[in-house]
Amino acid sequence: MKWNEIWTVYGGRLAWTAWGLFFGLLYLWVGFWHMLVVALLTLLGYWIGRHKDLRSAPLLPWSEIWAKLAERWRPFR
Repeated sequence: MKWNEIWTVYGGRLAWTAWGLFFGLLYLWVGFWHMLVVALLTLLGYWIGRHKDLRSAPLLPWSEIWAKLAERWRPFR
């Protein structure tokens, strides 16, 4: 595969995994976190990137939640 094809298909996963790894290594270098946190941040970055690549629906349907809350707690009924 060419780099453009790889970036087109896996761009979100690569970018978010790189960000997660970068911040994980930064926290590790500073010394506040353990290796488990680095792995968690990297996996979280991969998961967000995969979600973006697959163009899935949002994790929380905010419009539906807001409609239910507005219906339940209407100030003037």
